[in-house]
Amino acid sequence: MKLTLIATTTFGLEAVVRREVEGLGYRILKTENGKVTFQGDERAIVRANLWLRCADRVMIRMAEFMAEESEELFQQVKGIPWENFIPPDGKFTVNVSTVKSKLRSEPYNQKTIKKAMVDRLSGVYSMEHFPETGAAYTIHAALLKDRVTLAMDTSGEALHKRGYRAAPVTAPIKETLASAMVQLSFWNPDRILVDPCCGSGTIAIEAAMIGRNIAPGLSRKFASEQWDLIPQNLWAEERKSAYDAIDYDRDLQIYASDIDCRAISAAEENAAEAGTDDAIVFKRCDISNAFSMEGDYGVIITNPPYGERIGDRKAVDHIEDVLSRTTKTRPTWSLFIITPDRDAEKKIRGGPADRRRKLYNGRIEVCYYQFHGKKKEKKQAGNGSVSAASGD
Repeated sequence: MKLTLIATTTFGLEAVVRREVEGLGYRILKTENGKVTFQGDERAIVRANLWLRCADRVMIRMAEFMAEESEELFQQVKGIPWENFIPPDGKFTVNVSTVKSKLRSEPYNQKTIKKAMVDRLSGVYSMEHFPETGAAYTIHAALLKDRVTLAMDTSGEALHKRGYRAAPVTAPIKETLASAMVQLSFWNPDRILVDPCCGSGTIAIEAAMIGRNIAPGLSRKFASEQWDLIPQNLWAEERKSAYDAIDYDRDLQIYASDIDCRAISAAEENAAEAGTDDAIVFKRCDISNAFSMEGDYGVIITNPPYGERIGDRKAVDHIEDVLSRTTKTRPTWSLFIITPDRDAEKKIRGGPADRRRKLYNGRIEVCYYQFHGKKKEKKQAGNGSVSAASGD
């Protein structure tokens, strides 16, 4: 079946998710704030849920239309062939968000959409009451400036819930954001990676999963696995393919440390759950002792504690001071740091970062600062001359 699919994402990560969808081989239809729309089929639902590292959810777009009155909304929703997706025993719920639309009441819009769906399915199945004892179907209705977008959630729990976070710590970073930080950095599996403020180990674990090509959704279940729409053999085939794609022999140099012994214990437990514990060296230490490894062109990726959230200003200043000194003593290394501190680039470099990107860590607006190290010199074949090779 030809489907229009939507990969939703945190603001600022649309380009990363777009590249991931293209990497799976699907055609992008459009990219908007918070979502990437693409074309696919039933197998695309399976592959996208298993492999997208930075998306929040994968949804089927059911319809998009204009509606300024409740009756118009009702009739448009009733005209959608819900029976192609929802069986007689399906348990369906509706979530509504309304922004700058004439239909302002979210509870009333939710009631209207649900009633229209029931009317449609009652006529098709000749049923007045639905047991709702079967698989779950969650409909997301977004009303923005009188345009209504209806989409059916295939993921269930948000995709950042990989299933490996057995031991959480205070204010953990989402797995999807951590993966994006790695993908937006200069790191590749041949380089050293260091997270000196690792917390529960999310950045290091996500990097190891990328380095070994471990599908992020491999250890969890999805709502659409229970749907009649997708044959079970598709899930079995794609899971087997994902397992076969793992590079268990890939040697990685990933180091993660934290001053809190409880954080290190949690990180080690989470890494074991993710199957990456043999790829990461964990160490309990102050950040000033986190860079004992040897090597050039390493990459530091970190989410240090925020003064507004945990820790205190003195601790944050200490972290930024050490990172500043490290970039000076290791000029070939690159630093990638996410923080709400707008003075961070001045404190670390004394001037602007090479690049910056506005993101959101939960509800906190942060900036992803990128400080590029010196580029590697590469010899030219034949004449012995050298030129600067790309740092990324």
